[in-house]
Amino acid sequence: MTDPAAAPVPPPAPLATELDAAVAVLSRSGVEDPRVDAELLAAHVLGIGRGELQARLVTGGTLGDDERDALRRAIERRATREPLQHITGVAAFRHLELRVGPGVFVPRPETEIVAQIAIDALVAAATPEPIAVDLGTGSGAIALALATEVPHARVHAAENSVDAFLWTRENFDRVGAPNARLAFIDLAEAFPELDGAVSVVVSNPPYVPDGAVPRDPEVRLYDPPAALYGGADGLDVVRVLSDTALRLLHPGGTLVIEHGEWQGAPIRDLLTAAGWRSAATHPDLTLRDRATTAVRP
Repeated sequence: MTDPAAAPVPPPAPLATELDAAVAVLSRSGVEDPRVDAELLAAHVLGIGRGELQARLVTGGTLGDDERDALRRAIERRATREPLQHITGVAAFRHLELRVGPGVFVPRPETEIVAQIAIDALVAAATPEPIAVDLGTGSGAIALALATEVPHARVHAAENSVDAFLWTRENFDRVGAPNARLAFIDLAEAFPELDGAVSVVVSNPPYVPDGAVPRDPEVRLYDPPAALYGGADGLDVVRVLSDTALRLLHPGGTLVIEHGEWQGAPIRDLLTAAGWRSAATHPDLTLRDRATTAVRP
């Protein structure tokens, strides 16, 4: 017998309706890709991939009360412009899924081309076991890409931020690349035992000029300042990189530096004045200048 006093159980929330509402909230907040972010957050809440989420949308999927509430909380966080990767706890980089959060720079898609340039140089090295060094590795994105995609190489990564290093250590442990080594050390003093033996040095240093505050709240409010700002002209750390890489690389070794789209010319001039050869700047997939390479004389 049905209890007439019992409260009716509400029907499950239609997934499509919740997602449309989420997209509207994120659009009003100025999120660049509100549909993509809403779907990724819904997939995260449901513990599924985005492809499966889209399949559920086609078949009329629903959300339980707890799932609906969790999605709404996640959308509220994203609407404050908290990075998507901080909410999900992971960032995709090439074939890797890296743990990220407060205190570490979130790897960007444009850095994938920087990693590719370093990978190509490492593969081309004329030695059966080339050595690469990633200076200021942050989450470990570039170093772990090199180690997993060039398994015959040995990759050494340096990081000197305590907050970032906790994430780096976790990512190195999760990926488990046997040819990758992580050290807590300042890039200026990194790996003296490798002097003159390294084939590729790569870095995504802080390169934003101190007076050029980033426009995006996700960067301005959440990325660690030590990973963003590089002095009055943004090139303070690049100068240190030049000196360190000259020490580490063997003759003919390659330096790869990520930078802002307007910094190619001054970095080429800086490296050439320091004695580097063949300084050249390379665009990313959006055709913005993204990395400069040079060869150790």
